[in-house]
This record gives sequence, structure tokens and C-alpha cells, in this order.
Amino acid sequence: MLASVARVALKTPAVARALSTRTPFDIREAFTNKLADLEAQALVGGGLVRVEKQHLKGKLSARERIDLLCDNDTFREFDMLKQHRCTEFGMDDLHIPGDGVVTGQGTINGRPFLTFAQDFTVFGGSLSETQSEKICKVLEKALLIGVPVIGMNDSGGARIQEGVGSLAGYGSIFQRNVMASGYIPQITLIMGPSAGGAVYSPALGDWIFMVRDTSYMYITGPDVVKTVMNEEVSHEELGGASAHCFKSGVVHNAFDNDVEILRATREFFDFLPLNCMEKPPQRVCTDPIDRYEEALNDVIPTDPNMPYDIKGVINKVVDHADFFEIMPDYAKNIVVGFSRLNGRTVGIVANQPQELAGCLDINASWKGARFVRFCDAFNIPLVTFVDVPGFLPGTDQEHQGIIRHGAKLLYAYCEVTVPKLAVVTRKAYGGAYCVMSSKHLRGDVNYAWPSAEIAVMGAKGACEIIFRGADIEAAIDEYTDKFSNPTQAAARGFVDDIIEPATTRQRLIEDLEFLQRKNLQNPKKKHDNCPL
Repeated sequence: MLASVARVALKTPAVARALSTRTPFDIREAFTNKLADLEAQALVGGGLVRVEKQHLKGKLSARERIDLLCDNDTFREFDMLKQHRCTEFGMDDLHIPGDGVVTGQGTINGRPFLTFAQDFTVFGGSLSETQSEKICKVLEKALLIGVPVIGMNDSGGARIQEGVGSLAGYGSIFQRNVMASGYIPQITLIMGPSAGGAVYSPALGDWIFMVRDTSYMYITGPDVVKTVMNEEVSHEELGGASAHCFKSGVVHNAFDNDVEILRATREFFDFLPLNCMEKPPQRVCTDPIDRYEEALNDVIPTDPNMPYDIKGVINKVVDHADFFEIMPDYAKNIVVGFSRLNGRTVGIVANQPQELAGCLDINASWKGARFVRFCDAFNIPLVTFVDVPGFLPGTDQEHQGIIRHGAKLLYAYCEVTVPKLAVVTRKAYGGAYCVMSSKHLRGDVNYAWPSAEIAVMGAKGACEIIFRGADIEAAIDEYTDKFSNPTQAAARGFVDDIIEPATTRQRLIEDLEFLQRKNLQNPKKKHDNCPL
């Protein structure tokens, strides 16, 4: 099973590129030999039989995962021989070196990081006090030297035999997750079960990726749900990738197998700085800065109510159409992700006219706010594409708190100190216009395409309010002439220029280069009080 999964994945060009620094090998054969050597030293985790069970489920072992994540021969392990200290329920006779988690340091494309990978072959990867100490050491060292942490979760939860000691271990990890937040990137890969207290460490980090079909995460499992709620539900329905990518928004991306998630993590890592004191790495760019994209001149439909795909616009503007989307299946009315402009990492935020006409709702506001705040914390400039007719109306949205949740996105854009560039492609109506990186929220550069409409609302709705009961057709024409173009906003200085869409790439790159020296500081305070 493992060999076939790996062979299929390795045939794809993206995987081949990601692993281009390695010598080709048959994963199963190589690791079988390696594990046999380790077993002789009692360092093989739960043993070859349990490793094979992982393989039969389509899963890699902890060390196999680390080997694929790291550059070749760069992983250095910590605490390989550390063991649990529990003496209850026969545990004093069960000592396996490493105690269910592999920890250490390595590099990805030459850049350092720290990692831990829970080993399901040892006591089901359950968290003991000792395992917690190993993970805490990784987080503490990452904070000390300022490098990201990538954790791989594959655990049945707290080790029951250790009682409160295991729970204390979770608490110790949570405290360090919070201390690391905003200082170093924290990425968690859910590569098996993650239940109970184990789910909160990923939730306290920055990004959660998941493997489809072989992983799940939830507070309480199907058996408890059935007992307490009298509800029949499967592991997948309750906490699988589909549940968390489409419904809950807990998970930011999902991938088909272990090899794919590790390949994607290597790619994703390259967009990020090592810590909040550094800027993201800059790549050499072979995509011309002055690339003229004539297709953008015709991308906006003549009918203002006709949708178009904003991702097509993004791909025409960024380097080599390379866009790493975050949360592609959740709140599709807003698109967020990472890309590059002339080799520099940028965070992209864009309304999606194909979903809910691009309206902002509760889920889109939260999704956008979380992304904007991460980019600001880690010195990643923001590029916003605006086509928003407003906030989604209705009693459902109002009663669930669209005011509070919408304020999260507004707050996020207000507090940002990194360079902010925005392009109004079509509609920018009402309060949603203000929210989407407008000039009034300290936007550095704000452009409008000739198709932009910046107004309180659309012509028909506005005239029905202004001219109640009267023949409003002529008024609609007048309102359209006045507001269905960006000239009034430009005359007030609310947009810096009305640009030809085909030149958007060049304008953004030139502005981004100019803004590299931006130094904006918010007032000093203990911490903010954003509308959580």
C-alpha cells in the first residue's frame, strides 16, 4: 500500500520538483531496511509489525514522514532514548525509547525549522507527561532561536494510565503555543486521529493541514456522541477533512495522502519568514515585471450582475500564476492565499463574485480577518482585490452576529502595519467598501479599474430610496452615470489612480518595491481587544 501510494505521488511533476534534491529510492524498501537496523537498537518505535499496519492504512510512519519533510540527511533527532516514568497499570514493564513522539530539527530548501511527529505505533501515539516534555522542548527551542515549528499529529489522545499527568502535559503545550503565537509560524499536519485535548494545540497555532480519509479531529468521538446525544455519526462525518474544510473551517487545506501533504507543506513553508523579526524569503523571478495582460481588460462582464472568477484575475497578476490558496472549500465568497510579485511573498485577499455575488458574510469575515492578521504578524504585504456589493443581508446573519464578525475583518485591516495595496475591480458598496482595505483604513495604494463602482449601494436600490413612489427610471440613469465609475472617488483622493487592468501587475510590483521601507507603528499597549 505505502509503496503504491508513494509511486503514484512521485509521478506528479510537483512532487518530483519538491523532492528533486533526493536520490530516487523505493520508499518502502529503504525504510524497511532502516527500521530493521533501528529495531536491533530498540529504537524502532512500536516495531515492524505495527509500522506495517500503518502502511496498510495508507499511512507513513513518524520517521518516514520526517524524512520526506526535511531536506535529505538534515534531520537531527532530540531525546531519542527518553522514556515514560509511569508505573501504574503495568506500564513499568512497557518502556519504548522515544515514548511515542519523534522530535528534532531539520531544513526545508536550506531553511531551518523544528518538528515533532507523533508515533502511532507506540501506545497509539497517546500523550504522556514525557511526550509533552519532548514537544515542549521543541517549542521552547523554536522560540529561543526563532524558527517555525511543524507538528505532525497522529495520536489516540491522552494516555489514560497517567491520569492528570497527561492532562498537565497538554496544558504545558498549550501555554507554549500561545507564547509562540505571532512570533514564529506554527503549522500542524493532522495525519491520523487527533481527539480530545489534542485538538487544541493545532487550534492555537496558525495553520492546520489534514489528510483525507485517514485522519480526523474532534473533541469527543462517535461513541460519546451516541451515548450523550443519541446520535449516530461516523469518524469521517464528525471530524474528517470534509467536515472541517467545508463546514467548520477548522482546517485550512486537505490533501489526498501523506506524501502530498508533506510536499505541499514544503511548498507552503517557502512563503513564510522564519519569525516575526524577519521578512519572507525572496525568490529570483523570471516572470517579466511589465508583463501586459490584455485579457484583464475584458475580464469584467458588461452586465454588472454577471459573475466572473476572481482567481483568474489573481493568476494573471502574480508570478507564474502560482497561487497557494488557503481554505479553498470554506466561505468561498472570499479568496485568500499566498503568492509572489517579482519574487516577494504577498498575501492575497479577494472577493469572489461567483459565490454570493462576493458579499461578505460571517464566515468570510472571520476567514479574511484571520488571514490578514497572520500576514501582518509576519511582515507579509497584503494585496486586496475588491468586488463587494455589501454585507450579506438577512435575519440569519444578523441574529448570528454579522455585526460582531464583520467587525473582525474591519479591525484586522485597521491594525495592519505592513504595506497594503488594493484594486477595486468592480463593485465597492457601502460599509463593505470601507472594510476591504480602503484608503480610510490607512491603505497605502488604492487603484480602481475603469469598471469600478464606488457608492453607498447599487443604482436601483439607491433611487428607490431617494425617489420613493416616483418614476425612477431617469433617476437610475443619472445615478449610474455618476457612480458606476470611479471618477468621484478619484477626485476625492480615495483611489490613487484609475488604471488600465492590463497594467495591474506592473503597478503593484513597482508600489510594493517602493513600500519596502514602510515603517508604521501602532500605539504602544499591553494588547488589543479585538472583537473575538
